[in-house]
Amino acid sequence: MNIAAVHIAALQAFGYTEEEARFLYLVATHSGYFVARQFLAFAGVQWGKRTTLFWNKLQSNEHARTSSLPRHRAVYHLFARKLYRQLGRENLRNRRRHELEYIQARIAILDFVLANPDLSYLETEADKLSFFCRELDIEARHLPSKTYLGRRTVQPTVRYFVDRFPMFFQEPQSSARIVTFSFIQGSEASLSAFVHHLQAYSPLFRELREFRFLYLSRLDVHFTKARELFHALVTVPLESNPADDLLRYFAIRKAWDLHQYGSLSEADLVFRNVSKDRFAGERFEHFYRAWKADRLPESHIRSTFQGHHLPHTTHFEARVLKPFAVSSEVEGEQQ
Repeated sequence: MNIAAVHIAALQAFGYTEEEARFLYLVATHSGYFVARQFLAFAGVQWGKRTTLFWNKLQSNEHARTSSLPRHRAVYHLFARKLYRQLGRENLRNRRRHELEYIQARIAILDFVLANPDLSYLETEADKLSFFCRELDIEARHLPSKTYLGRRTVQPTVRYFVDRFPMFFQEPQSSARIVTFSFIQGSEASLSAFVHHLQAYSPLFRELREFRFLYLSRLDVHFTKARELFHALVTVPLESNPADDLLRYFAIRKAWDLHQYGSLSEADLVFRNVSKDRFAGERFEHFYRAWKADRLPESHIRSTFQGHHLPHTTHFEARVLKPFAVSSEVEGEQQ
């Protein structure tokens, strides 16, 4: 991860050391929030004079405020407009106050970035627009966006990639850079936010020949379901003729369920065995039951799984996101 010298110098002008400046750049760019264990691990230090001086600088410069997470854990919010302006990131929403769920997600993002410094990140909205719109020649209408109404003007503002989950290249020097998208699962038991995220990104996914997707969570309880959802909502719809294959699978499965074995060829049985994993999951079960009961016309299935003319290659990985810390005993914190 290369941080431009001009950004480090801009933060050092406030009195921070080079190491402190590097840390604050990462916080401002990726999260807006951090906890003590993250700075201690980044600097490779324990509590002491050095860390006390850092906290004092943040307070005296009025760059950060402190609040509490559940179980009395302190969280630092880097909010000062003047600091973000120095980095050319004045419009980032990181510096605004947020709810607990948002703060926890930002801390998780910072955990990932700090633990993976060798990745090449698309850090800002401008970086992402440059890559997708200029380098890949994808129209902006395909990008996930949100429209905000301004307080000082009636003209709405369109922002892209507002979730700000890490987006990066694993091999930045490659001539054909393959982007990795990510999603960080919160503490909620439902995967509805993950489904919404995939749906928001689907128009962009359809424009890419190849990409990777990384699902991150503090626990592995959702990994199987997340993989199933990604396959059903992303992988299958991106295939060339998913509707034809799905309808053929339904027809073969219905004949099998009705014990009409004589109507099935050996090729049908092979196709059934191959397709069971491909079309596994609640979404396909729902479609099958409705289709079998004549409550779902084939036209609806075809419109839902239109496929795409581009060949697509998708890679999905689920990974446990661990707290970035020197040890689990630093300050007694566990995020």
